[in-house]
Amino acid sequence: MKLTKIIFFVSIAVLLNSCASGYKMIKPTTLNYISNNTSNGVTMEYKYDLLSKKYAKKESKKGLRLVAVKIKNNTEKDLVFGRDIKLSFENGNELYLLENEKTFKSLKQSPASYLFYLLLSPINFYTTETNSYGVAEQTSSTPVGLLLGPGLAAGNMIAASNANKKFKTELNDYNINGKVIKKGETSFGLISFQSDNYDAIKVTVDQEAVKLNEKQPEVAKI
Repeated sequence: MKLTKIIFFVSIAVLLNSCASGYKMIKPTTLNYISNNTSNGVTMEYKYDLLSKKYAKKESKKGLRLVAVKIKNNTEKDLVFGRDIKLSFENGNELYLLENEKTFKSLKQSPASYLFYLLLSPINFYTTETNSYGVAEQTSSTPVGLLLGPGLAAGNMIAASNANKKFKTELNDYNINGKVIKKGETSFGLISFQSDNYDAIKVTVDQEAVKLNEKQPEVAKI
């Protein structure tokens, strides 16, 4: 009986440790950026290590990196991120950004995976007493699994879905690829790319894009 109780409580502890995790909002506009560099009047600051809990574990497992960027356009022209403004690694290799949907599908939690908690449904908790002859007899059983299994399954599925919703919303809100960054404007974004390392990133700007429009000579009126 004691062994059964031990197995029961150990199993519960293991299962609870596998619970869904919440999503901590990144909020790129509030981050303290440290790494930065400048090219042709455009300054970029960036920050790694944004995710936590299950999202961080998946980021590492999938070989992805989610990075917050702060781009300031100090030129006199509006520039498009991804066309006029591009990113590369410090070693010169081009940095290929992933689409938001691919990033989300790679890092999101799977609500359906928590259906395994339903395996707890058949569990009963038995109570025994020793009779006058010194023999242990079962006196009652409580079907704790009928409440525990569905309850944990539903709770974790809801928690995972809510966390995923927040994650996807923030990815979309800070989608900077293709965004027009007006002259003098500072924009914040979340980018992702395939990498197992935390390599330094640098910004490159198309020189032709930042050239000022030359004033056309006025035509003398006759």
